[in-house]
Amino acid sequence: MENEKYLNDISEIKNLMNRSSRFISLSGLSGILAGLYCLIGAGLAYKIIYFDTATLNNYSDLIVTQTMLIKLFTIAASVIVLSLGTGIVLSSRKAKKSNDNVWNSASKRLVINFLIPLLTGGTFILFLIEKEILGLVAPLTLLFYGLACVNASKYTLGDVRYLGITMILLGLLSTWFLGYGLFFWALGFGVCHILYGSIMYYKYDRN
Repeated sequence: MENEKYLNDISEIKNLMNRSSRFISLSGLSGILAGLYCLIGAGLAYKIIYFDTATLNNYSDLIVTQTMLIKLFTIAASVIVLSLGTGIVLSSRKAKKSNDNVWNSASKRLVINFLIPLLTGGTFILFLIEKEILGLVAPLTLLFYGLACVNASKYTLGDVRYLGITMILLGLLSTWFLGYGLFFWALGFGVCHILYGSIMYYKYDRN
């Protein structure tokens, strides 16, 4: 009995330390939904970019107009807002069930460490768009998002680190196939989010 009580105390202390250093209320379901939003956005972007089937097999002939860029930015912004909103709502609901505070020291460190690489990459990508260097936009979004996930993973669930590494690898691979940036974007932000979100949901959310 004494040994069992001792082990229970150790387990409780470990859980408290883990909760104080890591934001563990991240919702796997929000990752799944974010992936679905991204796939829908990629489908809409595909229709906008490849309205002329003659450009499907010749990426160098593709001309992106200002109107197209505005539409693409609108789609991207909508996907980001929906993904963030869903993540906040579902993570808050999960934290409430666990009697945790969704905005605590761990979640603050998570957000800060996630935003540093993400904002750096976003600014750099905007410079490239201004210079009309569009071929690297998709690979760099994957790379910087992957770096953001890896950088923030030490403050949340460990699965986020593997998601980040996967994104980085896809971003590097995408630089070799510049004409297929939208495909890699959908694969990374869409399929990978659904895959890792499902893993996280079955590991943590169902309990």
